[in-house]
Amino acid sequence: MRLSNSLAVLAALLISGGDAFVTRPGAFPPLVRGAAALKAHDLSSDKFTVGVLGDLHIDPRFMEDYEVGRDQWVNILNQHKETHSGNVALVSLGDLGESKSVRPTETNELFAGTTECHEMAAAFLGSFGVPYEVVGGNHDLEGIDEFDTDAANLEMFLRVHNKPTPQFIRQIADKTLLVGLTSTVFRDAKYTSHEVTIDAAQLAWFEQVVKDHPAEDGWKLFVFTHAPPNGSGLRVLQENHVVNGCCWLNHSNEAECRKFIELVREHRCIKAWFSGHFHLGQDYQDSITFPTIDPKDGPYPNRGSCVFAQTSVMRKGTSRDTRQQSRLIRGDKEGFQICTVDHKNGGSVRVDATITYRGDDNEIGVYAHDDVAYKHDKFFKVYQPSAGDDLHEPDDALVQFDDEMIMDKPITKETVAWWYMDCGRVLGMLNGNLIEYDKSTLAPLGLVVGADELLNKRIAVINSGEETGCFISYDEGMEGADCGTVQEAREQAVLLIDDEAGTVTVVQPNEDGSYWRKIVRNKMIRMKEVRRERAAKALAAALMQDKEAKVVSSWGPYTTTSGTAKKTGVTGVTTNLATPNGATTSK
Repeated sequence: MRLSNSLAVLAALLISGGDAFVTRPGAFPPLVRGAAALKAHDLSSDKFTVGVLGDLHIDPRFMEDYEVGRDQWVNILNQHKETHSGNVALVSLGDLGESKSVRPTETNELFAGTTECHEMAAAFLGSFGVPYEVVGGNHDLEGIDEFDTDAANLEMFLRVHNKPTPQFIRQIADKTLLVGLTSTVFRDAKYTSHEVTIDAAQLAWFEQVVKDHPAEDGWKLFVFTHAPPNGSGLRVLQENHVVNGCCWLNHSNEAECRKFIELVREHRCIKAWFSGHFHLGQDYQDSITFPTIDPKDGPYPNRGSCVFAQTSVMRKGTSRDTRQQSRLIRGDKEGFQICTVDHKNGGSVRVDATITYRGDDNEIGVYAHDDVAYKHDKFFKVYQPSAGDDLHEPDDALVQFDDEMIMDKPITKETVAWWYMDCGRVLGMLNGNLIEYDKSTLAPLGLVVGADELLNKRIAVINSGEETGCFISYDEGMEGADCGTVQEAREQAVLLIDDEAGTVTVVQPNEDGSYWRKIVRNKMIRMKEVRRERAAKALAAALMQDKEAKVVSSWGPYTTTSGTAKKTGVTGVTTNLATPNGATTSK
């Protein structure tokens, strides 16, 4: 009943003007091959058009925006099919379904990642009249009540969308490829399930693709992933994706996280990279970043020959900044345009940037307009340090010191500063938070200390190694090195000084040497913990009818500098607070 009713509702909403509604994605095969490709497309032509849809988060209760957006897109795509020799396609950037129950009075089952969700999404994407491709986002394997494993959920995703593999490659015009990579981890996520993880097999495949299609042979690749890569320079959300450690592809794996931008820098066939994930609009200039800029405007960004573009959302209820927009790419042998399709403004098309090729391995981008900003938009802007280059000094917030650093003023919300640790890691402050930045790209990685703990304290960085000069290596395989052997980094301690309370807090790094806290855990684990607490509350209510029962959770492992663990209690949470005279009191 659930599936047939949902599809019936979708079909009823999308059928208009006698247009046929395609209910199976196979009607538009995601990868047109052989003779069929020659009939459908003129691959000798250099002209092409691609529609790019951001996070859909389809909810069968609220289909009006999808109906309107689809009709706007059909008009645009039909026009381009006539002028571009059929070289027209659609790409969805994933997160296809609403990540909550769409029938809350009947079930708590999440809609995202279910068979019902993906069949509805496939029907919707198949109704635009052009071939479609799709990559999976962080919510697309969220069918946790229907499937026991990521592998089973992924198999359904691929089958429903007629995808032979999680990744895709499609030739859209002469020596022009569309390439996509899918997130394949949800239940098995080591940290937050909202991280977008490209598995090792896809990453190896992608590296081979860019090697096999070099810029010097005239190849041009347009890449599509749900989240952007580290180093893209796109606007991100500090209050969400930065603090939770899910901004970038493979965010929690340092080497893999940096691998994508390294491939971009090395292989100049990669001309553009489109992503969604942030639910932010396309009116900001930093929703598009260029591979090079005028030296008078700042340091060289080191992004190869690639333009990065953020894609917004179609439905009002999923937008973080009220925008409802999609991307349109129009290209030929001279370059390409990145445009906005504004769904709140009748599907009007606005050129945002024009990119012109300069030979095979360079391109120049020009913005078509300044920021179109609202008063609340500054909330979404995250400061990123600038290290400068041969022509530019580092930005004024860089704190440089030779030995130790002790700040003379307490931290406020307005404090902006950053510095290099001896090990090469980069820490800095913004909006009262201490954040770690990537040492290569200076992109934000994650929260180290929150404003709740940092405000009104001073920060110090001091030497903490033994006086004999013992240094600690952060490289693997050096665990048995003798003290006194000089390694890569001087051992240092980051301290929070509370002058009023007379306390000093040591900010210990993680075991891998990083500082940002992987504090958001796998969603599957968290949901099970909530269920256990719910069961405990029910039992407590039954057993303690005359009392107001308090239910708390206890977690491990517990971290201490002691070599012996004798206690597991968390003072004030799972145990009572100690009073000065040694007695205890409930709180």
